[in-house]
Amino acid sequence: MKKYLILIMLFIALDSTAQSWVKLYDYVDEFAFGLAKVSKENKYGYVNTKGELVVPLIYDEAMTLREGKATVRKDNKWGYIDSTGKEVEEFKYEDAGCFREGLAVVRMHGKYGFVDHNFAVVIPYQFENARGFAESLAPVSNSKGLWGYINKKGNLVFEYQYNFADFFVDGQARVMKNGNLIMIDKKGKEVKENE
Repeated sequence: MKKYLILIMLFIALDSTAQSWVKLYDYVDEFAFGLAKVSKENKYGYVNTKGELVVPLIYDEAMTLREGKATVRKDNKWGYIDSTGKEVEEFKYEDAGCFREGLAVVRMHGKYGFVDHNFAVVIPYQFENARGFAESLAPVSNSKGLWGYINKKGNLVFEYQYNFADFFVDGQARVMKNGNLIMIDKKGKEVKENE
């Protein structure tokens, strides 16, 4: 019994000292690729698992690392850093999303398109709005504010018909059509939730 009590006390002591650095920040995100996004006084950076600041608090906005890169904003432009904190893409985008399935949605000149990990444009800037890929499909919208889905070649798979479109998860996505929230499958057919 004494042995267990000592182990419990040791665990509590280790846990409290390991997390003492958390109090230094206004916000601490979950870890991804060994880094966690942190903020203090409306500036963002990243810490390692020891709580050491790896990427200084210089960004106006930042996202969690995905696929080895993080989307960050400074001076009203978005760019990307890698897991070491190195800026790997210049700050030129009007808006930018996280990498999902090898592509990231970005906006230039008022239109959205998709870039690969080398920041080459894979799907041209042509959409009024867009979200990232999930299960090889991405929701995109046209100039009328209607949403549809494209594949990774940029081909429209589901026509522009929804007032809202979400990511696919387990073969289903939540969409709004004619003011009603419904679930669709990957063939565009309405399904009951969790079917």
